[in-house]
Formats: sequence, C-alpha cells, structure tokens
Amino acid sequence: MTREENELLTRVGPGTACGRLMRRYWQPAALSEELSHGGPPQPVRLLAEDLVLFRDGEGRPGLLGLHCSHRGADLSYGRVEDGGLRCIYHGWLYDRSGRCLDQPGEPHGGEHKGSIRHLAYPCREQAGIIFAYMGPGEPPLLPNYEFLTVPENHRVVTKLFSDCNYLQGNEGNYDLIHLSFLHQSKPRNGRLSGRGTAPGVETLDAELTDFGVRVCKMREAESNQYLYVGTFILPSFFTFPGKVTGNGYSVNWHVPIDDTHHWKYRFSFYRERPLDDEMIRRGRVEGDITPDYKPVRNKTNRYKQDRSSMKEKSYSGIGFVFPAQDLCVTEGPGSIQDRTREHLVSSDLPLVVARKVQLKAIQDVQEGREAPYVVRDPRLNRFPYVFAFEGVASGSTHWKEYLKQLDAEMKA
Repeated sequence: MTREENELLTRVGPGTACGRLMRRYWQPAALSEELSHGGPPQPVRLLAEDLVLFRDGEGRPGLLGLHCSHRGADLSYGRVEDGGLRCIYHGWLYDRSGRCLDQPGEPHGGEHKGSIRHLAYPCREQAGIIFAYMGPGEPPLLPNYEFLTVPENHRVVTKLFSDCNYLQGNEGNYDLIHLSFLHQSKPRNGRLSGRGTAPGVETLDAELTDFGVRVCKMREAESNQYLYVGTFILPSFFTFPGKVTGNGYSVNWHVPIDDTHHWKYRFSFYRERPLDDEMIRRGRVEGDITPDYKPVRNKTNRYKQDRSSMKEKSYSGIGFVFPAQDLCVTEGPGSIQDRTREHLVSSDLPLVVARKVQLKAIQDVQEGREAPYVVRDPRLNRFPYVFAFEGVASGSTHWKEYLKQLDAEMKA
C-alpha cells in the first residue's frame, strides 16, 4: 500500500475523503442505555467532531454541535426543557434540528433567532443503538439488517473503546487466519503449538459482493470441506459466526471517534429464541469492560498477559477473552498503522480485496456518485444475504456455490 492510500483510508475528519464516505451512512453514535430518559446530555466525539447527544422532553434523541452558536459554551452542561436543549450561559434554546427557539436575554426572545441554524444531525433509535446521519442531503434509509430487526430479547449489544484507528480494528475481523493462533486455548493434548491448530492446511478466499466482500477460510475435512465465512460490509463492519449465539451471527461495527481512536460496537443475536443469561453475559463480556466501556485489559497493564499460561492454557497469554486479545494486536501497530511496511502473503487476499473496495467507494463519492450500498428504496431494504456461516460443505461443491444455496434458503 502506498502512503497516499493509507492516508485516504484512515483520515476521517470533516472534509477528508474517507470522512466524506463515512458520513454517507448511518453510524452508531451511542448505546441507548447511555442516554436515559430524563438524564443529562452526553458529550460525544464522532468522526472527529465534538457533539452533544440529548433526549428532548418526549424522549427523542438529538445530536447537536457541542459548542453554543452564541459564545461557544459547552452544551453538554445545558438544561433539557421547553422542547430542546438550553445553554446555561445565556439561555439560548435549541431543538433537535438545530433551530434556535429562544434568546431570553434579547428583547422579545430574540428577534433574529430564526436566522440561527446550529449544527444538528438526524438521529434514529433502533436495536439499542442511537444512530446518526452526518452526511449531506436527505438521509438514506436505516438498513433493515437482521441483527437490527430481531426481537429485543434475541439480541445483545455493547461497545468497547479501542486506542487506534478504526481500520486496524476492522481489518482484524477479516484476517481469518489469526483465529488458528491468537485465540487458541486449552488444547486436548495439553500443550499449545506455536504453529497453530492447522499449520499449512488452511486457505483463504474472497468474493466481491455489491455490499462489500465475503471472506472464507477453508480446511479439508476428510471428503468434505470445513468452511468459516464472514462478510465485510461497507462502511466498516463485519459479520462472523457467533458461537455465543448458536444459530445467528455476531457483528463488529467499528465507528471512528477520530483518526486515532474508535468504538467497536458488538452485536450478537439468536434467530429462533431469546438469549439466555449466559449468552447475554458472554455477549457483554462482563468483567472485562469498565462501566464506561473501556477494556480492563489494556496497554497500561500490558493486557494482563500471563506468559506462564502460554504453553498449556492460552496461546497469547491474554486470558480467554477474544476482545482483549484482539486489542493487543490491533493497537500494537500504533495509533495509525504504517501499511507501507507490511509484507503481505497469500492468506492476506481478503485484506487486499477489502482495501480496494473501500478505495473504490471513496473514489465514487469524490466523483459525485452515490456511496455504494446506500439504500433509499424501501422495496430494496432487505438483506437476507448478509450473514455468516460455520460448518461443513459436503462433497466437492465450491464454497461460493454452496453459499449461493444458503443465500437462496435465506431469501426463501
């Protein structure tokens, strides 16, 4: 990768090429549980913009620029009243659309208040998430992904702070070969091999789709094939088989805070029935995340690596919690990884394809085209082909043909 390409994919602030792409999609701004009804406004940083999230008197979420249009005071200290958010400095009142409703320090409540248009972004609340659209023009439809539309008790969602650029976290998802190394624990023979669980017998392949890239890890299993399939979906999330949730899948959605930090929103769900208490506990990674969604295992404590456990218990020595293991290797390259220094190999094929898909999407927006996979027609707001799979494909059927059959079953 060239230095210029790396810059294109990692810079997300206002006016940047990737930032313009990211703003064409609905992005998670917060968990619903972070913004209680009647609770205080919350300062948030999203795509390198400082904002304030609040609920009005009817409980509807609003997302405004953090600093008052009058004298720049911090609106997260404001009063929620009279249909909006009121600045405590001079009492200016803003509704969710950024209209200034009142300037009580001025005659008649401000004769020119109607000329004020404070920065405001549309919000939608669904599946325990408050989504924001930060792009130009009319917002597209919020996609009806399966993990957003199953009943509430079939799904668990949380988030985790990551001290690195969003792309490092996202690329860690479709680097499927690492599953045979980083996350291994408790082998049957009592010892862990440094060469992983299946050295030299796994291969990776990728398939372009209209929504991103489908990624497959394959291993021969007697006369059949073991398949592990996930999907990268624009702009920045990945579906993967969810052992926490049985017949469903999990999603890691990487949302930039700014160029050097991001939130990983994690969804897990079960199709047929509600999640039980154990599934919910594991989905929330309880005990490994602080109340403000920061990792207990982090850089400052070297992820609590226990090197004495590396021979017989944990390949990485970082316990048995996948998110902490992932953080170690995605934060390790620094705030923004220098990809010009990589030496990629055959198992990195999905990585290369996904990068090209993102670069093409950036180019589309730069040249005035609609961002890929943005949905505006309600008739097209169905996504049965966005799923993940782990299992055995019988016979010599090519994995792509096998997944076409699964696609047809899902659509039916």
